[in-house]
Amino acid sequence: MTNEDFMNALKQAGMTLTDAQLAQFEQYYELLVTTNASVNLTAITEKSEVYLKHFYDSLTVAFYEKSLQDGEHSLIDIGTGAGFPAIPLKIAFPNLKITLVDALQKRVKFLQTVVDELKLSDVTIVHGRAEDIGQNPTFREQFDYATARAVARTSVLAEYTLPFVNIGGEFLVMKGAAAQQELADGQKALQTLGGKLRDEYAFELPNGDSRFIQIVDKVTKTPKKYPRQAGIPSKKPIA
Repeated sequence: MTNEDFMNALKQAGMTLTDAQLAQFEQYYELLVTTNASVNLTAITEKSEVYLKHFYDSLTVAFYEKSLQDGEHSLIDIGTGAGFPAIPLKIAFPNLKITLVDALQKRVKFLQTVVDELKLSDVTIVHGRAEDIGQNPTFREQFDYATARAVARTSVLAEYTLPFVNIGGEFLVMKGAAAQQELADGQKALQTLGGKLRDEYAFELPNGDSRFIQIVDKVTKTPKKYPRQAGIPSKKPIA
C-alpha cells in the first residue's frame, strides 16, 4: 500500500487526511523502522506493509464506530506495543484523548519519542500491566473506549480491557479470521465483566486479509475482583 493508496482507501471510507496528518504518518513510519533496528517493535517493516497492516488496519475500527471521529472521547489502548491502533487513531482524530499502556519500558520510551516528535497532545503513556493498572481508581472505569490489538484471545482481552471502560462505553474488539470462535469462547468473560456484544462487522483489508470489528457495550460495572493478579487472566481465562 503506497501513501497514495492509503489516502485513497481512507477517502473511500469517508475519511480525509490533511497534508500535515499524512506527514505525521510518514514521520511515525520513519521512527518505527529506525527504532526497530535496536528495539523489537514489529516484524513488519516494509513500508507498504506498515501502511496496510499497521496504519490502515488500525483506522478501520473508526469506519464502523464512527463516534471515534467526533468529539473529545477518551480511549485506552492495552498492550499498545508500537502504538497500534491508538496512535494512528490519534493522528487521524486529534480530539481523541488517548492512554497507552505497555509493560515493556523500551516500548514506552519509543512511544514517548513518537508523541514528542509528532507533537501529539492529550496522550498519557503508562508503563505497567493491565491487571495492575485496572485496579487503580485513576484509570478504572474512566474511559469511553478500550482497544487491544494482537494481544490475546478475546476471553483474556475482556479482563484486560473492560475494567477500564465506563458504563455506556465500549470495548472495541479488532480481530482476524478467528474472531467469531474467540467471541463464542469469550461470552462468559464478557458477561462476567459487564460487557454485551452490540454489533459485529466482517470485512477484508485491500490485500484480502479477513478482519472483524466487534463492538462490546459496557452495560454493568466490573466486579471488584477483576482484573485478577498479573498473569492469572492468561493462565485461567474466565469460562
